[in-house]
Amino acid sequence: MKKILHFFNKKPLNWLLLALPLTLIAELTHMPSIWIFALSAVSLIPLAGLIGEATESLAVYTGPKIGGLLNATLGNAAELIITLVAINAGLLELVKASITGSILGNLLLVMGAALLLGGLKNGLQVFDRRQAGNNSILLILATVALVIPSLFSHSIGPETSTEVEALSLGVAAVMIVLYVLGLIYILRSTSSSPVSHQLHEGQHKAEMSLTASLLMLGLATAGVVWMSETLVGAVESVTATLGLSEFFLGIILIPIVGNVAEHLVAVTVAIRNKMDLSIEIAVSSSLQIALFVAPLLVFVSLAMGHPLTLVFNQFELLAVIAAVLVAALVSADGESNWLEGAALLAVYIILGIGFFLLPI
Repeated sequence: MKKILHFFNKKPLNWLLLALPLTLIAELTHMPSIWIFALSAVSLIPLAGLIGEATESLAVYTGPKIGGLLNATLGNAAELIITLVAINAGLLELVKASITGSILGNLLLVMGAALLLGGLKNGLQVFDRRQAGNNSILLILATVALVIPSLFSHSIGPETSTEVEALSLGVAAVMIVLYVLGLIYILRSTSSSPVSHQLHEGQHKAEMSLTASLLMLGLATAGVVWMSETLVGAVESVTATLGLSEFFLGIILIPIVGNVAEHLVAVTVAIRNKMDLSIEIAVSSSLQIALFVAPLLVFVSLAMGHPLTLVFNQFELLAVIAAVLVAALVSADGESNWLEGAALLAVYIILGIGFFLLPI
């Protein structure tokens, strides 16, 4: 009993796991779809955190370089699973909106909250300007890669045409190669991976055994698959009931649900005045979505019989371009304050209002 209480008290988010049995009860008793949707969304938050916790424990056993590779690969596992389930259900617009929303959420919401709260607590904060510059360059390159298929598709043909699909596949292949090159650079560097959070914080002792880590990773992943299917299955009913668009759910809600645990880490370390780590968490997650998750979904969707192209609407493109430019400008001088954080949050809120009212 004490171990169970310790597990829940160790991280307050773990108490949200109680939503798992409640989701099952809601399904069995045929409760309204809005309740099933809400409970499954809440359940995904701690499950995503457990995947990250298990991955970090495994990283201690595998060493810093392989551990960094594990973190880089599984960092957005929960969101990847959600999008795969959505692709299988044919909700391609929801998937593309979640890709855009993840980039916006990390660069504007998470970085904004980190800079705001960190600045209020510590005043002017500093971080590695050179690393921030490198990340900004990669973000701009990723944005260009996402924009090109959308712009060229208007002249090449319809979005469902073979030519546009071929363009998406080609761009996706190049993006994955760039992501792999980035991993090779990290593995060859003397410092540990920027996405290996525990190693950055000097935690060299695993909280769980190797067997327990693997077991937690397997169970949490299975839970995410289950809750993702429940969530996606209720999307259409929820959009009809609340009058919300599938696009809004994908661009705002899905990214937040899949990454809350990692977002809280970024904000917490910023309050502790560890801005290098905070910025790395936010930017690295955005890069992983743009250079790995999105291209991977293009290939997987083709195998699943629901081809996904990298053709985004003009609102998504403008939002991503604005987010990347604002984030790059904020991090260019290697210094941050609470006002810059407030500015990033203001941009996110403005975009959120626009997406909410957008009749898509």
